[in-house]
Amino acid sequence: MSTLGTEAELDLVVERKETVAEGVVLLTLRHPAGHTLPEWQPGAHIDLVLRTDLVRQYSLCGDPGDRTRLQVAVLREPESRGGSSHVHDVLADGETVRVRGPRNHFPLVKAKKYLFIAGGIGITPLLPMMAAVNATRADWSLLYGGRTRASMAFGDTLKRAYGDRVSLRPQDEYGLLDLPALLGRPQRKTAVYSCGPEPLLAAVEAGCETWPTGSLHLERFAPKQDAAAGPLTTFEVELARSGTRLTVPEDMSILEAVENAGVSVMTSCEEGICGTCETKVLSGEIDHRDSVLDDAERAAGDTMMICVSRARGNRLVLDL
Repeated sequence: MSTLGTEAELDLVVERKETVAEGVVLLTLRHPAGHTLPEWQPGAHIDLVLRTDLVRQYSLCGDPGDRTRLQVAVLREPESRGGSSHVHDVLADGETVRVRGPRNHFPLVKAKKYLFIAGGIGITPLLPMMAAVNATRADWSLLYGGRTRASMAFGDTLKRAYGDRVSLRPQDEYGLLDLPALLGRPQRKTAVYSCGPEPLLAAVEAGCETWPTGSLHLERFAPKQDAAAGPLTTFEVELARSGTRLTVPEDMSILEAVENAGVSVMTSCEEGICGTCETKVLSGEIDHRDSVLDDAERAAGDTMMICVSRARGNRLVLDL
């Protein structure tokens, strides 16, 4: 869901760093002066600015009602590009880390029933959702898969808190998640929320193809396969606030062209998954290549992620 607007940027202290599963650490962040932290809703994430050249996005997994702290859980990625290894090996209790956000492209919608499907560290954005849904006494269940039981963060805690609503299915004990049994028959007034590795999300998408429109809600930690694929052409971009006109060549993103023109745009992942560079479009047809916007938002044609998306025609006018 689109969430254009300004956001906070704060220097917070790592109050505690603790291991919560094999290869997973939980960071608890507080304001050094004890100030109230920004409001957020289930599904939100923040940027951790680990260095000026190292910014990573992590889902908030704590209690939205607790304005004294923010919590994120970070998986050590075997092929880390620097983010998870920095959190695991460098960041320590008492250190200061810059935080941007929160922002939310994975909001919790109202529904009669909820199916939550998590894979590995994809459990993190679902934690506050389940707590919120459970508090309303709505019908819900969680199917949670991982490599091994020891690698599944918060698994035991969830099982103790919610009992039979939670199905823990480590792959070394149960094999792959039985998604056909869960999703084979479409259900009305049911929201499906899923987060995890791309193979899981692709399987969930396939399983929900015949479900009512709007039933499925996904959050990706990596770009959707082939999301940014497509022809590369040269086109013109007009920046409406200044009237500046830019040519975006085949080998350049809109973001790069705008920054080269001296216009500052907030950005982070530059892969079309975090939503930081979302920009209003005043005119022109968009070639959406992000992994954030849903079908309805793409069809509306009034916003885009300028780090990866392009013009479908010869010209775009942006609210910059």
